[in-house]
Amino acid sequence: MQHRMPGFLVAAVIAIAAQFISEHYGAPAMLLALLLGIAFHFLAEEGPCKPGIEFTARTVLRIGVALLGVRISAELMIGLGADLIGLVIAGVVLTIGFGLLGARLLGRGWRFGLLTGGSVAICGASAAMAISAVLPRNEHSERNLIFTVLSVTVLSTVAMIAYPILAQTFEFTDEVAGVFLGGTIHDVAQVVGAGFSVSEETGEVATLVKLIRVAMLAPVVLVISLTVRRYAQEGETDGKRPPLLPFFVIGFLFFATLNSFGLIPAMVSDAMSSLSRWALLISIAAVGMKTSLKRILDVGGQAIFLIVAETIFIAVLVLAGVALLGH
Repeated sequence: MQHRMPGFLVAAVIAIAAQFISEHYGAPAMLLALLLGIAFHFLAEEGPCKPGIEFTARTVLRIGVALLGVRISAELMIGLGADLIGLVIAGVVLTIGFGLLGARLLGRGWRFGLLTGGSVAICGASAAMAISAVLPRNEHSERNLIFTVLSVTVLSTVAMIAYPILAQTFEFTDEVAGVFLGGTIHDVAQVVGAGFSVSEETGEVATLVKLIRVAMLAPVVLVISLTVRRYAQEGETDGKRPPLLPFFVIGFLFFATLNSFGLIPAMVSDAMSSLSRWALLISIAAVGMKTSLKRILDVGGQAIFLIVAETIFIAVLVLAGVALLGH
């Protein structure tokens, strides 16, 4: 463990710097951690920091995703109502399907379609990192992950500003605005910011809807993991098969179950939620350190078109669903 400390500490310092800048200047902390990490790419190429950066980008990431489960409970889902829960689930499934179809039409690999579609459909950077952890790896894996995290974070920030304006322009009720914002914006923090900028009720509904999308992370990752194990071709992996049931999915479901039965005190839940956020922030700094900016730029215009199209698709889908349900 000692040989991993230098790399972990560098990633932690980058994450702290990103959080400090975020709090003082309002930029998304995840985006800042990623960009600052890319600036320190040379540390991941060789030297004492390399083992710790590898460990942080993989294991610390999984710990952060597992701890996300403390935000989820059965009571939370029941409070939203069966029709809106159905809309949220349909939005997640159809957006991932749209991503796979779009990737195929544009000549991109199925991994890229799953990665971008899942991150847009569920919870942005956190979902991208969780899905990436169970996909078979190839020479483009890290480049695609960095591109996806960077893109969904930027798009989420744009949506945080633009979507509340749209909601007020079209005179949505507080509930409809909350469902729209929570069902379409990628990252949790941006959903909260956008929702409460409209009204207190909109903020509460938006956060609730968003957390239902976050709850979809475990089943989606589980299905991807099982499907990959069964159908991935021999030449599509680096020789390692993903585990049957990733430990971070087990952890996510375990903490969500405990929280549903009220077995996690509020103070402990808040602490674990904060720890999850820091783990994800530190791990995304490490992921940034592992990838050069030149490799990100090689991803091409088709990839940008696909992720923007997925973002528009889920926005139109949620609005159509709300209209059909009569909210």
